[in-house]
Amino acid sequence: MGQSPSSPFSDCLNAVCNGRDNCVAYPDNPAYQLSWVNRYNLDIPVTPIAVTRPETAEDVASFVKCAVANNVKVQPKSGGHSYANYGLGGVDGELSIDLVNFQNFSMDSNTWHATIGGGTKLSDVTQKLHDNGQRAMSHGTCPSVGIGGHATIGGLGPSSRMWGSCLDHVLEAEVVTADGSIKRASETENSDLFFALKGAGAGFGIITEFVVRTQPEPGNVVQYSFSLTFSKAADIAPVFQQWQDLVSEPNLDRRFGTEFVMYELGCVITATFYGTEAEWKATGIPEKIPTGKVSVVLDDWLGVIAQQAQDAALYLSEIHTAFTARSLAFKADEILSADRITQLMNYVDGADRGTLVWFLIFDATGGAISDVPMNATAYSHRDKIMFAQGYGVGIPTLTQKTKDFVDGMINTIRSSSAQVLTTYPGYVDPSLADPQESYWGPNLKTLGQVKSKWDPNDLFHNPQSVKPGEDATSSARKRFKQ
Repeated sequence: MGQSPSSPFSDCLNAVCNGRDNCVAYPDNPAYQLSWVNRYNLDIPVTPIAVTRPETAEDVASFVKCAVANNVKVQPKSGGHSYANYGLGGVDGELSIDLVNFQNFSMDSNTWHATIGGGTKLSDVTQKLHDNGQRAMSHGTCPSVGIGGHATIGGLGPSSRMWGSCLDHVLEAEVVTADGSIKRASETENSDLFFALKGAGAGFGIITEFVVRTQPEPGNVVQYSFSLTFSKAADIAPVFQQWQDLVSEPNLDRRFGTEFVMYELGCVITATFYGTEAEWKATGIPEKIPTGKVSVVLDDWLGVIAQQAQDAALYLSEIHTAFTARSLAFKADEILSADRITQLMNYVDGADRGTLVWFLIFDATGGAISDVPMNATAYSHRDKIMFAQGYGVGIPTLTQKTKDFVDGMINTIRSSSAQVLTTYPGYVDPSLADPQESYWGPNLKTLGQVKSKWDPNDLFHNPQSVKPGEDATSSARKRFKQ
């Protein structure tokens, strides 16, 4: 379950820390699980061999070299919001490198490119961009998610249909690779590694710093919400059908982002439109969704972000608890048919949930995300228009009934699909039989080749990360002009 502080590995880590406080901890520390490990999903036990908190990229490189010398696997932790605790390794005995000290920020006012430390939380990203020129970028709504994982796996949020995903904003990264080197990666430097970092980053290195493009904050924003309390889930089938019809429109205005959340007592639709109220009405969207509460926000970007965070807090976000999560991704021809919607709602009505705290969440995607070629980055869901996430939360512990209930929702959705539905790796699903294929699909072969070049011994590892594939062949070198 761990290694005592007198082993060669711990001696190596201790030498890097050189007496610094709060630099490394081991399982014999009484506060280890609570203060250092701090699992996000309490249903998945994991004990890292050690947790380190480096202060510089050189520290990270030295810790990586310690791991290599002692045959220990490594995973970086930024915000620590992996549904399967992958920032802690996902299994016992890995080294977790916590980037909490990487909070640096600077803004180039000529290019409006921001440099952001790999441990920065999304709430701080928003604030720092605002304070340095009233700039913005796409990211998710949970304030305590770290950019290190978010920007290397996808990073989806309300503005993604307009601006692209969080990783689409990344122009360059400083990364520590499996040999303990500190590299720069971009489209022109180590471009194969850059490809892999933008969508499958946890298996390829530890990013200590990002350089990202930014946009001016939107001056006008329309916020929409609709809620419905029901006695049975079947009552909301027409509401979901109406929402899905809207988000599946091929020319849906890109300034519109929306989410449908179903839970024990009802459902909520939230939406954000980046424009004026007149522009919102001109899109025709208000006539295509249920009449709800509409508020117009002028020049208060931080207020908009705060409201989105509040909406996200309706379901799993800040709370560390025991939960199960399953997810699916949908192309335009894979959305739920009317019969499948009815089957889903009937299943929910008849199932033993095992908990009162559960959610089924549908998010609209596509738009600007789909403009980027599928093989430009590791992220492979650019052809999707909608995601689904099922959650069941245990209070105080997670029961098998709740796991079966969430599995049943996902299986009901999936059962009548002619295609094999895939999954976004940011919504980690530890139950997948072939997770790499589901997460990275058409890009998996190339990722395996890049992994073989940069991390042939699979140092950067979790149970579902990219594994070394074919050797870096001449065709792979040609693909990245190397």
